[in-house]
Amino acid sequence: MAKSKNQSGKKRLRLLDPMRDGPGVEKGEDTTPNLKFFFVSLKRKFWKLITLNLIMLVQIIPLLICAYARLAGPSTPTQYYPLYAPLLGAQTALPTSAGTTLFNLFSGLFSVPIYNTPVTWIIGGLLLFHVVTYGWQKVGCTYILRNLVRGDGVFIISDFFYAIRRNLKQGFFMGLLDCFIIFMLGFDFAYFYGAPASGLTNFMYVMIIALAILWLIMRFYIYLMLVTFDMKIFKILKNALIFTALGIKRNLMAILGIVVMAALSVALVVLCVQIHVYGIIIVPFLFFLAIAAFMYTYAAWPVIQRYMIDPVDGGKNTQVHEPAPEDSIPEET
Repeated sequence: MAKSKNQSGKKRLRLLDPMRDGPGVEKGEDTTPNLKFFFVSLKRKFWKLITLNLIMLVQIIPLLICAYARLAGPSTPTQYYPLYAPLLGAQTALPTSAGTTLFNLFSGLFSVPIYNTPVTWIIGGLLLFHVVTYGWQKVGCTYILRNLVRGDGVFIISDFFYAIRRNLKQGFFMGLLDCFIIFMLGFDFAYFYGAPASGLTNFMYVMIIALAILWLIMRFYIYLMLVTFDMKIFKILKNALIFTALGIKRNLMAILGIVVMAALSVALVVLCVQIHVYGIIIVPFLFFLAIAAFMYTYAAWPVIQRYMIDPVDGGKNTQVHEPAPEDSIPEET
């Protein structure tokens, strides 16, 4: 029987095969986690990342459906909305930050959604599903990405649910905290963006942007530590803040890579719209999430290994390292 065939005599489908073996590390190969080895590793793990991307789509599909339902759902013209006249009068008489925000959110639109409709309940249900499961989805995907970066064997489906089972409680509460912070940052950004210009509002606007960038980089490390170590959430957040500074060069390179890939993806979509080839628009959705996550995991993991794993392996004591009993630290080879 030929090696490339299974028992039924048919060639196995190699594309998106989660059991597919990737090329191994060559003997004597330099595996220093630098930019050169990133592209080597990305090439070797590409199809596993594409498979993982299909799972990660669950993180954004509910949001896309909610956005579409919000735009296409039932609405009423702005001029007939009850709050339009009071808000317009209040802003005309005495402009305030709160009034501007409310006017932009409700009355500064061509139409306002009608609430307490089936569309509203669908949106609410999808958002609830997203918030409740977000932490578990992040935990499962991060565990797989960490193993890919470390060069460990990966079985996409089984590893995904294994990580969720091991981090059921922490993953849930970390997901809730993550969603809450992202919501608050987004709300504050919209508030100060629409507020009348002043020294204070401009300062707060800049600070919200800075905090959003800081939280974005901290998230590179938060879920990695959650799936690797047995630590309290407060300590994970503290270490993530420290690693944001210690790994600043790698963090900036990861952000640059994600921005470049996002720009190329948007350019591809715009080009497809211009030439009326709409089928290719779906292509970025097939790779962007997983490859972007692989970028920041590749950037963050060596920082964690250097400051939390190597000192312990070298016989030194450290207060930030607490290995989980079921997920031992891999031996360095």
